[in-house]
Amino acid sequence: MNMFLSRVAPVYRRDVPRVAALALLIGAVAAAQIDHPGYTDAFYYYNAARRMASGLGMTDAAIWTYIGAPSGLPIPSHLYWQPLPSLIAFGGMSFFGVNFDAAQLAFLPLYALLAVLGYALGALLGKSRRIAWLSALLTTFSGYYFPYWFTTSTITPYGAFGALSLLSMGIGRKANARTWFVLSGACAALAHLTRSDGLLLLVTLLIVALWRVPLRTGALRATAGVVAYAALMTPWWLRTLTVTGALLPVGGLETAFMRSYDEIANYPPSVNLEHFLSWGIENIVESRLWALSVNVGRFIGEQGMVAFVPLMLFGAWRKRHEPILSGFLIYAPLLFILMTFIFTFPGARGGLFHSGAALMPFWAALSVVGLNDVLVYLAARRRWRLSQAKIIFGSATAAWALLLSLMAFSNQRDKWNNSGTFYRALGLPREAVVMINDPSALYYFTGNMGVVLPNAPPSAISDLAARYGVTHVLLDQDHTKPMETLWRRQDVPFFLDHMYYDGKVRIYRVRTQGIDRELN
Repeated sequence: MNMFLSRVAPVYRRDVPRVAALALLIGAVAAAQIDHPGYTDAFYYYNAARRMASGLGMTDAAIWTYIGAPSGLPIPSHLYWQPLPSLIAFGGMSFFGVNFDAAQLAFLPLYALLAVLGYALGALLGKSRRIAWLSALLTTFSGYYFPYWFTTSTITPYGAFGALSLLSMGIGRKANARTWFVLSGACAALAHLTRSDGLLLLVTLLIVALWRVPLRTGALRATAGVVAYAALMTPWWLRTLTVTGALLPVGGLETAFMRSYDEIANYPPSVNLEHFLSWGIENIVESRLWALSVNVGRFIGEQGMVAFVPLMLFGAWRKRHEPILSGFLIYAPLLFILMTFIFTFPGARGGLFHSGAALMPFWAALSVVGLNDVLVYLAARRRWRLSQAKIIFGSATAAWALLLSLMAFSNQRDKWNNSGTFYRALGLPREAVVMINDPSALYYFTGNMGVVLPNAPPSAISDLAARYGVTHVLLDQDHTKPMETLWRRQDVPFFLDHMYYDGKVRIYRVRTQGIDRELN
């Protein structure tokens, strides 16, 4: 990237390390204020990394979905989710110790890369250091995304590798250079090793490589990207094949057939096309319209930082013929369509947010480019001093991004830092294996192994207890619908003994002899 910038505009070379250093400083200060991973995904990836660093291999002591899960605890990790966030966290722990601070440190260089990409896009699209710096600042202070860059989740690596893949394929198309497609394919693989959605980047690469070019040229570009992608993916495919007997993780495509997000915890796993179609066309359409309203709101608030949507869309329209944006202009609408109308419930519950991280440097640069074009237009008609208008409105833009980022950071930091209070107060025996809404968080705070509360009637508990050694069942007010009768103590199986209730939490103990009796 630095080589390309030096060739296109040498004046920008000195700024790249400055942008990276500023982002690293901001990231270090922010990361130091976050004490715990904070939410299910981040707990999961951290736990897996900690077990690897402790010599326990790629194993999982907390089952959050029963899709593809074998019997017995612990189980092989990353059977459903991809491994790279845990591997990054493991790398940090290998150098700095087995703790959350060390895991966070490994994500900071990727945060710095995001800021550099924002700067590069501003420079390439706006041909101005002022635009480049403001683009870098909007990427660095990215509103609702800001706190998520500093925890052990998919957002930072997917954002960095996804954005670099999209930019590389765009540069490759503009420069007619296959080397950039090699980089794009490699980054698409790293994004895929972060989230399964990374496969969409490879699809985008193929479209960009083949679109309106001679067949031989397009084929060579596409082949270069695919070979680089496959080279990095193959070791993980072989591991998955060894563990599960299949090249790809199980269950990913089946999430398109969900009737609600709770079905991710179905037991037994039973989401399929027939199940989906039996729901009826009215429910299917209604669910898609619901997701559309949610994701439009997410797009405005999360990717557009509320105030920047008109500017970034205007900038995208003005630069729509720019080859550097060719991958971005394909990926962005495809991602929105997939996360709204295909993978409806995972998409509306966070899939669009996570995979949309790859778009943030682009939206930042396009917002600034759009603002610049609007100011040029208005200054000519309202007799503004253009240079002064750019300073005023540019400063206001940066101030808004900073304010929104600090507000989002404060809210999430307080929530995440206090997330352990509930689990530590449970006082469960150290050897207990617990059925609970968030077994990954429980394991992080207490060391208790566990399984997720199933989206199934209470009768399913006996089978799960036999398979995984469950000794306690914990329900809170956010339990799955089929467990409502157990929450109200209206349908309590004979193998459960009620232990505790305080209005917010209900705990049952599993009688082993009761399970044996039912199974026999």
